[in-house]
Amino acid sequence: MMPAPSLTGCKVVLRLLSWLLFLALALGGAAVWWVYTPMPVGNAALELEIEPGTSPRGVARNVEAAGVRVDARLLYAWFRVSGLDRRMKAGNYEIPPGTTPYSLLQKLARGEESLQALTLVEGWNFRQVRAALARENGIKHDSAALSDVDLMVRLARPGVVPEGRFFPDTYTYAKGSSDLAVLRRALHAMDRRLEAAWSQRASDTPLKSADDALILASIVEKETGRPSDRAQIAGVFSNRLRVGMSLQTDPTVIYGLGEKFDGNLRKRDLQADTPWNTYTRSGLPPTPIAMPGKAALLAAVQPAATRALYFVAKGDGTSHFSESLGEHNRAVNRYQRGQ
Repeated sequence: MMPAPSLTGCKVVLRLLSWLLFLALALGGAAVWWVYTPMPVGNAALELEIEPGTSPRGVARNVEAAGVRVDARLLYAWFRVSGLDRRMKAGNYEIPPGTTPYSLLQKLARGEESLQALTLVEGWNFRQVRAALARENGIKHDSAALSDVDLMVRLARPGVVPEGRFFPDTYTYAKGSSDLAVLRRALHAMDRRLEAAWSQRASDTPLKSADDALILASIVEKETGRPSDRAQIAGVFSNRLRVGMSLQTDPTVIYGLGEKFDGNLRKRDLQADTPWNTYTRSGLPPTPIAMPGKAALLAAVQPAATRALYFVAKGDGTSHFSESLGEHNRAVNRYQRGQ
């Protein structure tokens, strides 16, 4: 028979178990404290890039390499214990001061990438759009070496002129995203806006297609000094299209001059024939001249009911509208020549 354990031996075992339990609780408490304690990041946010296919261990190493003063082995152990290690997503992230191992893992598991914002402004032409993209530091400039023609091929719109085809708005993107992805979103946004506007067109519109509406909207966008005048200006141009009058709008002439325009529109410019000179050619120009916003699109398809055929800037951002040439000439003398 085995001898019965002594009372002293039982006490030793119980004491050992108690110490082990205490140690486990202490380690567990320390682990919980560590998980919810901000990591040493510094005074500014750090950038973390995770390439597709990076392992959880590699992510932990990347965090340390990004400048976070943390033991990558300990961080990796936390990833594994959490059960979220396989849910972490590739991308570009920011690690701001105050980030804890817990909040970092949550961010990586949700794919909360750091975002940049690019604003495309109503009335910009495509040359200005490309210049804005070139100035963005956090974006991949995949379109930089592409011609306009090749760029539209990459966007699955071969043969389509890019002018006016992108909706002016603010677009957010993750650092490292392609500029083609931003352009694709803006392109599809304009598709939706144009389709919606064209479906609301007036029954007596002289416009033949949604593309015509886009062209007219771009002219309205450039001619509008005051939002309240948009529908009136669209009404003047619609009336001219109905009766076969030339549109005679300066912004189209300026667009046709391109980079040669020095800010001063001269009489010889109005007489120099280009496909966009609406003084020398009747009807709409062949392409839009800028990016119209939602309001300009709606004005183009729902112009004001007016008999006006002329308008002139009054110098305060508004326009004076006239039904006859005589009235228009008097308005020009008053507002433009101070007579």
